[in-house]
Amino acid sequence: MRRLSLLKSTTALMGVLALIAFSAHPVVAANSDVVMVPANFAQLAKQAKPGVVNIRTVKTIKGGGQVFRHFFGPKSNPFEDFFGPFGPPPPRDYKQRSLGSGFIIDKEGYIVTNNHVVEGADKIRVSLYDEKEYDAKIVGRDPKTDLALIKIDGAHQLHPLPLGDSDKLEVGDWVLAIGSPFGLEQTVTAGIVSAKKRVIGAGPYDNFIQTDASINPGNSGGPLLDLKGEVIGINTAIIASGQGIGFAIPINMAKSIVAQLKEKGSVTRGWLGVAIQNLSPELAEYYGLKTHKGVMVTQVFEGDPADKAGIKPKDIIIAVDGHPVATGRELSAIIASTPVGSKTRITLLRNGKRKTVTVKVAKREDDQLVVSRDSGRSESIGIQVAEITPERARQFGLDTSEKGVLVVDVQSGSRADDAGLQAGDIIKEVNHERVAGLDDFRKAMRKAAGKKKAIQMLIKRRNQGYKVVRIEP
Repeated sequence: MRRLSLLKSTTALMGVLALIAFSAHPVVAANSDVVMVPANFAQLAKQAKPGVVNIRTVKTIKGGGQVFRHFFGPKSNPFEDFFGPFGPPPPRDYKQRSLGSGFIIDKEGYIVTNNHVVEGADKIRVSLYDEKEYDAKIVGRDPKTDLALIKIDGAHQLHPLPLGDSDKLEVGDWVLAIGSPFGLEQTVTAGIVSAKKRVIGAGPYDNFIQTDASINPGNSGGPLLDLKGEVIGINTAIIASGQGIGFAIPINMAKSIVAQLKEKGSVTRGWLGVAIQNLSPELAEYYGLKTHKGVMVTQVFEGDPADKAGIKPKDIIIAVDGHPVATGRELSAIIASTPVGSKTRITLLRNGKRKTVTVKVAKREDDQLVVSRDSGRSESIGIQVAEITPERARQFGLDTSEKGVLVVDVQSGSRADDAGLQAGDIIKEVNHERVAGLDDFRKAMRKAAGKKKAIQMLIKRRNQGYKVVRIEP
């Protein structure tokens, strides 16, 4: 009986809560200043929807695409060697159509969307809120942050959306997503901010807003809005097997990138010239620090901005222009967004003493490899390599006479990780170029970067012998 009574009481309570949740008035917490549920989102949706667009693209896929080649490509038929070629004829090129979203940022017709929505498109068609359609052209793209800027001409009475301040966003804040999931234009969904600064392995500048507002394929490039109707994020990614988990690029990160794309069609990033690592609790304790928030400099590259400013290995960077820095990813993002040629103040700890130096930020080259005489990092593919010293040979159980470079770290979710590279692998060749040391590796990787094709590496793995790994572009 107690169970039944409890069930009845719980059911009644849930009914009362349901009535409250769907009433015309907001639900208010014990603290009357805290509004738990907005009365409705109708006015906000009505105000914002005219600024959101549907994007349709057409892309030519050469030779039937990867799926066709996987099943019917070279060596797929073991009988061909004996009886000659048979099976389906060589595939023709075909047109792939895709859908996405975007939002208008000014009355000149500039529209922000995701790079993956328009990359490689032969034709881009934009549909406005009033169902008028226009051809669009790509103004600029930035694959590293998955942002793109496109433009339509001849449109009148456009409704640009105001840009907000994503830094002021708090976990638990209400947000609204508008886009074209599965081609269903002008779909509005609501939710809250679930988390901030999410790293999901999408690229070197991951810093996503996580939300439970429903986001699906086709929402990519659409706006994430706060309750003031301002864009605070750009819906970009979902977890395929998850529900209620979506990710958006913070608008504060996008602002400077969009401005550069509008001005010159590409993005120039700042460069400091250091190798870094996060400050672990053990390192913090070793150096007598009260917190492990900070970034340790492991190497300073000769002639680069940090070297000229007097930064040294084992310095711990704790702030940039007065803004605290907790992780290497934060530091990289801040420096990358700093205008080239500008001077920035780096606050650091050296031997327990606080020190501030001024660094003139240089230009980062996309194919630039962060390497030194003893070790190096290729951020473009996500590995760190080093010369094979007696100490490292003992650490990884290798023969000290081995030639090549040793993989000492592989970034989770990186291209190298996807290809199967592991710490302890010895890289012997890059695209058939012999690698005896870091100089050879640096030259081979720069040559490979210039071709913008897949990179093949001949590696030697302990107890498994030689293998070939293919790192996709």
